[in-house]
Amino acid sequence: MDIEQRVKKVVARQLKLDENEIKLESEFVRDLGAESIQSIELVAVFEEEFDIEMDEQAALAVRTVGSAVEFIQKAIGEHCGKAK
Repeated sequence: MDIEQRVKKVVARQLKLDENEIKLESEFVRDLGAESIQSIELVAVFEEEFDIEMDEQAALAVRTVGSAVEFIQKAIGEHCGKAK
């Protein structure tokens, strides 16, 4: 399963949505109804799901599903670089 699919699955589970409703351009707050506490929980779940550490302030500035995918891809790349 690729990063995009995993992100959508996590978002669907956390926000209690149908995975098919979640698009890359969906905004967490406006389109998916995430509240601030849910956004913080999403950051924690993404960290666990992908075994990465995310800067919380930077992560909370991410507004769309697509930008979350890009943010996580970058974090995984940095994580892999440090592991070497």
